[in-house]
Amino acid sequence: MAAKGRELKGKGVGSSMTRWRGPLWGSVFFLAGALLLAGCPKKPEVQTGGPGAMAGDKMTKGAPIREAPLRPGEKPSALKDVFFDFDKSVLRTDAKQTLENDLQWLTANSQVRIVLEGHCDERGTNEYNLALGERRAKTVRDYLVAGGVDSKRISTISYGEERPFVLGHDESAWQWNRRGHFVVVK
Repeated sequence: MAAKGRELKGKGVGSSMTRWRGPLWGSVFFLAGALLLAGCPKKPEVQTGGPGAMAGDKMTKGAPIREAPLRPGEKPSALKDVFFDFDKSVLRTDAKQTLENDLQWLTANSQVRIVLEGHCDERGTNEYNLALGERRAKTVRDYLVAGGVDSKRISTISYGEERPFVLGHDESAWQWNRRGHFVVVK
């Protein structure tokens, strides 16, 4: 019986095995936490200002955007892009003024065919942004057709968030990316 009592004593709550497991788990959790914190990536640098802005350039807040930059290989056009508010496909007042100028140019150049590209900023899912870009392109097309441009001269496509003009993760970049972009096909 005495031998049996000694065996039970070694497997009890106060055994060296139980006392050793407590500090081990504490060390494991501490090391795992340290590795997670050390492995987190740094926040990406945010580009501010408009396209082609250099480091240190300041962007005037509240100034309306008149046109977006050209992509490499794209020819300059008299047609100016129109910009939209966040999560909207309704034309703003400044967009309507821009489209009135675009209408004049399209009327004077009746042989020109165009593609209207609908674009979004990076917020939202890919599917949602593709649908929003399509609504934006159709809104611009409908305005031009109502102004007298033959609908056969206009095609639309949505790129959603896939082709941003300005890379960045703040409003100074996003405002450039919410747009209806004109591409002259001829």
